[in-house]
Amino acid sequence: MNELDRLIQLLSKLPGLGPRSARRAALHLIQKRTSLMAPLATSLDKVLETIQTCSICGNLDAQDPCGICRNESRDDSIICIVEQVSDLWALERTKVFNGRYHILGGVLSPLDGVGPEDLSLAKLMARLEKDPRITEVILATNLTLNGQITAHYISEMLENQGVTLSRLAHGVPAGGELDYLDDGTLRAALSARHKLEN
Repeated sequence: MNELDRLIQLLSKLPGLGPRSARRAALHLIQKRTSLMAPLATSLDKVLETIQTCSICGNLDAQDPCGICRNESRDDSIICIVEQVSDLWALERTKVFNGRYHILGGVLSPLDGVGPEDLSLAKLMARLEKDPRITEVILATNLTLNGQITAHYISEMLENQGVTLSRLAHGVPAGGELDYLDDGTLRAALSARHKLEN
């Protein structure tokens, strides 16, 4: 296998890139060798050397603990549990949540052989036992079957920990039209309806 085929094979392993998209990406990189490929290679090298997993929450950063865990202005009383680093990044983009995070590293999935020991649940329990300031845990797993199973498992696990458990609201997105929503989203929206205050 030549180097170009190897590049295409590696690119095709990225999420959202199949073999055809990987070939187009490889061709684009080669055509932009100086302006894109060289800086990308340098950046990948630096990321490989410097980015690490935060020992507290599981986020990715150049330092351990990460910037969020080191930030003293954040609310230590709330931990938001997410499945992956990308979920943390999505919540941070909203600029609404100012608490702490805990990244599970996935979800429970019996069919895929992922059990509680494969997630960072023991580390979560250790955090709760070690830090008496934590009074609320937000379960922000995705509204998939495995995400719901994981949220249910965690809620049972934390039942006697003396913390308030909450779940992200699910339902109709802002700007969403009912006709275009799937049945699961509509069911969640109806189940999570709330009384309007006059």
